[in-house]
Amino acid sequence: MSGSSTSFPWLSVLALIPLAGSLVLLLLPRTGELVKHVAFGVTLAAFAVSVAVAVQFNTGGGFQFVDNYQWIKAFGVHYAVGVDGLGLVLVMLTTILTPVVVLASWHDAEEGRWSANAFFAWVLFLEGLSIGVFIATDVFLFYVLFEATLIPIYFLIGGFGGAQRSYAAVKFLLYSLFGGLLMLASIIGLYVVSSSSAHGPSYLLQDLMHVQMSQTTGRWLFLGFFIAFAIKAPMWPVHTWLPDAASEATPGTSVLLVSVLDKIGTFGMMRFCLGIFPEASHWATPVVMALGVFSVIYGALLAIGQNDIRRLIAYTSISHFGFIVLGIFAMTSQSQAGAALYMFNHGISTAALFLITGFLIARRGSKMISDFGGVEKSAPVLAGVFLLVGLSSLSLPGLSPFVSEFLVLAGTFTKSITAAAIATFGIVLAAIYILYMYQRTMTGPVRESTRRLPDLNLRELGAMAPLLVLLVVLGFFPRPALAAINPTVNSLLHHVGVTDPPPTVAQPAGTTHGGGLR
Repeated sequence: MSGSSTSFPWLSVLALIPLAGSLVLLLLPRTGELVKHVAFGVTLAAFAVSVAVAVQFNTGGGFQFVDNYQWIKAFGVHYAVGVDGLGLVLVMLTTILTPVVVLASWHDAEEGRWSANAFFAWVLFLEGLSIGVFIATDVFLFYVLFEATLIPIYFLIGGFGGAQRSYAAVKFLLYSLFGGLLMLASIIGLYVVSSSSAHGPSYLLQDLMHVQMSQTTGRWLFLGFFIAFAIKAPMWPVHTWLPDAASEATPGTSVLLVSVLDKIGTFGMMRFCLGIFPEASHWATPVVMALGVFSVIYGALLAIGQNDIRRLIAYTSISHFGFIVLGIFAMTSQSQAGAALYMFNHGISTAALFLITGFLIARRGSKMISDFGGVEKSAPVLAGVFLLVGLSSLSLPGLSPFVSEFLVLAGTFTKSITAAAIATFGIVLAAIYILYMYQRTMTGPVRESTRRLPDLNLRELGAMAPLLVLLVVLGFFPRPALAAINPTVNSLLHHVGVTDPPPTVAQPAGTTHGGGLR
């Protein structure tokens, strides 16, 4: 794993800005709009630093902006951070979505059990921890931050969610803690394995990628990491916490949960499962690909049958995460590049879907699809944005999710025609659940309860605008993201020891192998 460092600790500063901002918010007066403006300003500052990092990033590959300091010498633990193409894309996703969430959630905190100061402080705290997760190159540091992200999201759901918020928050926490304990067991195992190496115990990723371990040991340790990441992703059958959490959380919290926090699961599969346990990843590939395909179809079928808008979006995400996992474990350059890009595109698309439906639900006072109808006549701008965002979720060509979904399926076809063919059916099901939801909410006769729904205001349009721009721009020009992602994917596949299958060309009838006529 190559790396480069700079004299200025860009990544540490990037993570520290929202963490420090969260503390400042708690000290501000609990009246007025000041806390919201400060929170928005802090997220813009973090975004500006992330842009500076992206501008300086060298697409040639390797970890960059590296900082490495010894933390706990006896256990080989370091404060080590760095960013490659995969990490950069997810850091950018985090810093783009957080100011959008703050702007879209301007009044959401007013309905919680605690003050707006607490709501926006937890949002900033979660942003800082999430950035830390995506830049950590020490496995122990990653684990600490991985577990710490549970704290702000638990309070965001439990303190500001709907009627069943306590149940949803506790269920989310129990699932996540179970996965975290399994990962901790594997991390302890890595300490034991690395202690026998010539350099002594180490949790640095570059050391663990080359540590020698037996086949059986590697597979058991792999399972601890993989199950934790599968819960976080989430994948079937460890997904049931997500519909409850997404249904009860505020729209902004759902965005941070599904579009940012859940990406830690698929990020971890690429970074740690494949990076540290290449042999075990090969061993598990058939089962994981089958689970990915099943998640694609299962999530889509359950989405079709939902009447709760937020639960519907949660099930669509289970389906989309199935595509991402499928692309990762198909282990071709196209599928993995598509999976990494899908993490970003799904984050943008699903964030837009949660926010626009959140605006709709706040106007009507109900999240049940059956309570809507004819909204396009009373709020045409809202309906138009809803349609565009919905089309992105079903991967319409010209919108960014299409590019990533196409790459995943194209790469998977070269590995398993059966898996790719079944997963492709998920696209058909996506068209059904999105268009059926749009038809039932936006078209048809105007109901008395939706006759006077106000259209989107300037603040709401401002929150949606950057997401809509990204959906369109990356739909036609995904090259900047892929230029950062491809070197990371190629390096990972080389480490795992796989190459793309050679293309097969069928011989036309009546020809010999030499190409001559019979």
